[in-house]
Amino acid sequence: MTPFDRPPVGMNLARTSKLVAQAFDAALVDAGGTLPVWLTLLSVKSSELANQRELAGMIGIQGATLTHHLNAMEAQGLLTRRRDPDNRRVHLVELTQAGEAMFLKLRAAALIFDKRLRAGLPDERLAEFAEVLAALRANVAPAK
Repeated sequence: MTPFDRPPVGMNLARTSKLVAQAFDAALVDAGGTLPVWLTLLSVKSSELANQRELAGMIGIQGATLTHHLNAMEAQGLLTRRRDPDNRRVHLVELTQAGEAMFLKLRAAALIFDKRLRAGLPDERLAEFAEVLAALRANVAPAK
């Protein structure tokens, strides 16, 4: 017997997060991509010229993992990398035409998935949910 009258918030959140993430990844795969590809395309698209270190930070992965994804995406013709003329140690990442097309395709899949996820939930409940999620993040954030 647990001291809870319902599942602990963290457990419920973790289960839900895992299920939603799996469903979102499946939607992206159906559209011809993956979550890492989508996050990379979105991050590159969101900044004028992104370098690999900035991209890794935006996506929330280690540099070596990002390099693996960028190598595969470059081989697929989705992006290009070139040395920053001001700092030869930095690679700048840009989308190709194929990368732009894949971005649009995956963005459409993400929008459809978001609509499915929000189905039956009024805006005021979603706003309250966003506030609860922010409070949960704040409750576990390292003290500053």
